[in-house]
Amino acid sequence: MVWFTWMLFFMLHAEALGNTSPHFIMNSTFSLPEDTPIGAWLFKLVAKDADNDPLTYDIKGTEAYYFSVSSDSGNVTLKQTVDYEKTKLIRVEASVHDQKNDPVLKKLTIMVKDRNDNMPIFVNEPYMTDVFENTAIGSSIYTVLAKDEDTGSAGQVSYTIEEVIPNNEMNYQLFYILFNGTVVLNGSLSYNNKSTFYRIKIRARDGGGLLNNVIVHQNNTAYLSVTVVDVPDLDPQFLGEPYVGSVPENCPLGTPVMTVLAIDRDKEVNDVIYYSFAGAASMFTINNVTGVITVSGNLDREGAPGEEVQLQVVAREKDLNIYQQVAKVSTTVTVQVTDVNDNTPQFYSCEYPACNFTDPPVGNFSGQIEEHASPRTPVASLSIVAYDPDKDSNGTFQLSLRGLDMFAFSVSPQQIVNVGTIQVLVSNSSALDYEKIPNHSMTVEIIANDTRRTTDCCSFAMVTIHLLDINDHRPEFNQSEYKLYVLEDSPPGTIVSSDITATDPDSGIYGEITYNLLPNSMWSTFVVNTTSGTVLVANGSKLDWGNAYYATLQAVDGGGLSGSTQLEISVVDINNNPPIVTGSYNIFIREGQETNIQIQATDKDDPETNNSCLCFEMVPGMFSNNFTIDRNNGMLSSRGPLDREAIPAEFDGKVVVTVLVHDLGIPQLNTTVNVTIVVEDKNDNAPRFNSSFYVFFVQEGLQGISVGNVEATDADQTEINYRISFRIASSTGSNNFLILSSCLRAGWYKGNLRLDPDVALDYDRQQALFNLTVQAENSDFGGVVDIATTLVQVQVLDVNDEPPAIVPSPPNDIRVLENLALHELVATLQATDMDTNHSLIFQELAVTCFQGSDSVGNVCHNWFRLELNGSLVVNSSEINFEACDRAELKLRVKDEFTETGDPYSRNETLRIIIVDVNDNPPKFCPINNTFVVIPEISVMDLQVAVVRATDDDSGVNRVITFTISSIVFIKDNGPEQVLENLFKVATMAEKDLYIGSIQVASNLDSSLKGRYQVKVEAKDGGTPPLSSSTLVDIFTVDKSYRVGLQFDTSLQEVQANLDQIKVALATATKSTIYVATIKSLEDPSASKSDRAKGKMVMEAYFVYSNGTALMFETVIRLIQSNTEALSQLLNLGLSIIGPVDVTEPNKEKELFGIIAGLVGAILLILFIMIIMWISIRKSYLRKLKALKALKVASNFSVTAVQQGPAIPGTNKYNTEGANPVLGFSLDPSTNLDFDDTTTYEVDSLNSLDENTVDAPATPVKLDRADTRWQENGWGEPLKAALENHYHYLADDRPQQLGLSNHKSLSFDNPTLDATDL
Repeated sequence: MVWFTWMLFFMLHAEALGNTSPHFIMNSTFSLPEDTPIGAWLFKLVAKDADNDPLTYDIKGTEAYYFSVSSDSGNVTLKQTVDYEKTKLIRVEASVHDQKNDPVLKKLTIMVKDRNDNMPIFVNEPYMTDVFENTAIGSSIYTVLAKDEDTGSAGQVSYTIEEVIPNNEMNYQLFYILFNGTVVLNGSLSYNNKSTFYRIKIRARDGGGLLNNVIVHQNNTAYLSVTVVDVPDLDPQFLGEPYVGSVPENCPLGTPVMTVLAIDRDKEVNDVIYYSFAGAASMFTINNVTGVITVSGNLDREGAPGEEVQLQVVAREKDLNIYQQVAKVSTTVTVQVTDVNDNTPQFYSCEYPACNFTDPPVGNFSGQIEEHASPRTPVASLSIVAYDPDKDSNGTFQLSLRGLDMFAFSVSPQQIVNVGTIQVLVSNSSALDYEKIPNHSMTVEIIANDTRRTTDCCSFAMVTIHLLDINDHRPEFNQSEYKLYVLEDSPPGTIVSSDITATDPDSGIYGEITYNLLPNSMWSTFVVNTTSGTVLVANGSKLDWGNAYYATLQAVDGGGLSGSTQLEISVVDINNNPPIVTGSYNIFIREGQETNIQIQATDKDDPETNNSCLCFEMVPGMFSNNFTIDRNNGMLSSRGPLDREAIPAEFDGKVVVTVLVHDLGIPQLNTTVNVTIVVEDKNDNAPRFNSSFYVFFVQEGLQGISVGNVEATDADQTEINYRISFRIASSTGSNNFLILSSCLRAGWYKGNLRLDPDVALDYDRQQALFNLTVQAENSDFGGVVDIATTLVQVQVLDVNDEPPAIVPSPPNDIRVLENLALHELVATLQATDMDTNHSLIFQELAVTCFQGSDSVGNVCHNWFRLELNGSLVVNSSEINFEACDRAELKLRVKDEFTETGDPYSRNETLRIIIVDVNDNPPKFCPINNTFVVIPEISVMDLQVAVVRATDDDSGVNRVITFTISSIVFIKDNGPEQVLENLFKVATMAEKDLYIGSIQVASNLDSSLKGRYQVKVEAKDGGTPPLSSSTLVDIFTVDKSYRVGLQFDTSLQEVQANLDQIKVALATATKSTIYVATIKSLEDPSASKSDRAKGKMVMEAYFVYSNGTALMFETVIRLIQSNTEALSQLLNLGLSIIGPVDVTEPNKEKELFGIIAGLVGAILLILFIMIIMWISIRKSYLRKLKALKALKVASNFSVTAVQQGPAIPGTNKYNTEGANPVLGFSLDPSTNLDFDDTTTYEVDSLNSLDENTVDAPATPVKLDRADTRWQENGWGEPLKAALENHYHYLADDRPQQLGLSNHKSLSFDNPTLDATDL
């Protein structure tokens, strides 16, 4: 045996001496992006061992906590996040160990790669600057700076201006920003006319870089406040313009007129203002400080300076403006010089208003007027103007006349204000007689009297008036009547009279006479010499014997006045007269009758001679063959009845024949006479239509217009007989028409078919074709009515007069998804028009946007476009249900072919319902609360935090469900730890707000110090669903912050005063108190009664709203500093405040204890199994022995056998003596039901090894043989004895004293919500 041990030692030693160490076969440098997530695989430790020994890997070093290493595979994963800005290189040592040699080390360098995980940070905020309003465009006004800790393009910051407040639309271009953050003025500023303050929103954006394998850009915003500073760049401004004042003329020097006031328009500068006059102002002065204007010279309204003075006042600022110029402004001050009555009226010779009143006044004037001029006639050629330079009543004066001829004239006006033109008017016409007044002239004197002046009141003007002659006398004859004679055959030029003349006393042309013979018809027989008045026979005159001529000889002067005398001229006769037909011959007869007419004639010649013997003849003509005449007596007769229709219509039924009557003298004289026979028409012809069928067309919608004309003729020639009237026979639609008769010419009538003025045909709604029967008739007032008929067809032509209509009306609502593509067709609207010819186009009138029942302005105005053909298409890619869920489009249809009426349809409203699409992910509400959890007192389902989220979508798209996607515990001074199933979230809804209640889902580790970072995901119910997430920090308060408060009162008193104690503690510490437990401070040496009266300890946590907890030292200090709370706590029994001993669990010891417990449990199970196996075996052996004994006992009879003790382990007795244990009676014939095949796997229900199944319910005390066992069955005595012993022990075992009536007081954590914090 010894040699074997030595051999084994030498073999192991040799093996050890020949084993080689492993070596690394890998790089020593690796890269690690800083955004690598925890748990990500980084690289693998690879080593090689020539002996193929199993290798174990590890990483060591001060920075090894960043990594986790699989000891078997060498895979290295990230254990804690890295930050490039803090750590750029990580140096560790890789270790590999083959369990036989010393570990092999290799230095590794991990280079941390930068990622774009930092946003630009503005430094030196806030940004404020003052800028002068006159700062030049292009000037730099401020420079902001934002730093980004990232490197490369991710650390390069660029700047943009996002918004300028106020009025971003107008002021956005007022500033721009350079690449280095310098803000530059891009427009002009004005303190007075523009804003005095601007707030510029500046966005800093990095150049972008990788983050989580995606190129991202980080950005941040800051605000620059720009205050505009006023500078003196504006001229002053006068207040109260225009300036108008007044002062009386001749007022004392120094009289104040008015005060001017100017202010500096640069409100923040408010410079001193000085006043002065611009130019000469010799009669006024101005105070350069107060602006008061006073009189400094003698004022004369009528002289210098006049009635109105305009002064130029200049206001200037004391200091120069920014342009180094004098800031000044001027205004016009108007001073009215009021009048004083200090002037006398004067006369001037001029035409007002072209008068120069600075010339000397005039005292003599001359004019002329016709004699006998009418009253109120002004004297001509007078230009008299009276002027008083005083004003209003001071310049008012009275006018009057005086002199020898004043009775013949008057002056006008009789009163003048300031200035006026004077006229001399005739008042007595009879006094102005040219022929009676010597020298033909008259004189008057005009007096101008200023009645308000007591001295020097009047002025005088002498007026000479020359009379002009007029034609006021008529020519006169010596006789009023003259009788004259002339022969019938006197030749032209024969003087009838030469001594008839007239006279006229007027002078000049008015005394020149011209003669004339009246009437004018007399000029064909006689004429007169216009100058001398001689009467002569006119050329071509025909003087008849026996006639007398009466004429008037008129004398006319140069002024048109005339006188006359009557002339009677008698003609001496000769024989020269032809026959004369007496009477007129117009005969009326009825058509169809004959006629006889007697022609009568005379001759003025001697009736005894042939010169007066008359004969009658018919002059050939159109109708001469229809008549005969008697040559001697002149009887004219028709040859038969006369027919009116045989006479041409143009003769109107008249038949004219000419009869010649001549005498028998030499030379023979004759005359003719027309005999007119009017044949009166008889109604013996019926009307006839020119056509038997007419077709007319008429446009619909017209009232009272002409449809067409029908024509009919009647052969009769008189109106009463050929007059035709038309009427429409009653038929369908005939009441829509009227027919008016009119005569085209004799016997030809037109029937104008017209629409009833109250009826308008409608092609679209009424009858479009009318068949009418038109009748033509005439009547001879009592005779038979002749009627002719014709058919008239009237076709109604469609006129575009019906307005179009949108169908259906109102239009059906249209539902539109908010994410429709641009230009996509939404719907096609329909419209109708009853007219046959129409062209319909749709017109959009207005768009109204609604969100619910509220108007949202113009947000949806360009979302849709209505085409002319009614197509509604998407016009914007910005349709957003959340901004507007209903657009109401007001539209109409226009018929471009409308001829009459309204071309537009009724305005309709198309409701476009915007259907929500799940395009908005849930949005978490800002978390303003700090959440705290105390693991020790946090029970299941306890709410520890709350998140809230909304979704801008609607319906199921806005239903939010919260889930917890990850839980990371961040220790105060250690790496992060990923946990699962510690919390759960319950979703609740309050209207549109969804609340996620984060609750405890499992027991929390009270030893952890730090915070739980719970990532909560909110997912909506849309398809596909959208989600967003947020991180919720839940701070933990571990047992180290538990504070013990000892009270010298009983448990019941502490519990009764608990609320008061918590209030006092909260008042003193300004924190929230969480009670963990209340228990008695037990002293082992104290008696039970003393412990009942003993001291109580309340263990509690003091937590602030920010998640921090108080240590006991701070609690003591805060309570001691609040004397009121301290006094209250002392009264409530507080005696001591101190820490609570907390035993931190040892992980290694706990693990060792668990392993040891498992080993012990396994050993105990093995031990029990072994014992059971041994017991089963023994039971089997006893049963075999009992079976053998039973077979032997069955050979004895019942009576012969003495009952003896029973066989142990059975219910039978043997026959060989007493049983050493029991002594019951035995019936050997009883079948014990033993089976030879019984094995150890079958348990006896009444065996020694199973004594619990049929155990009696009550304790049994064993005695000698008892017959009740035979009565009660086959119970086993040994078992009963054992049971009895067990119950006896149970009855006699003393009760353990415990604290069953003492109940420890504990409290659940009600969680810290926003109200508590």
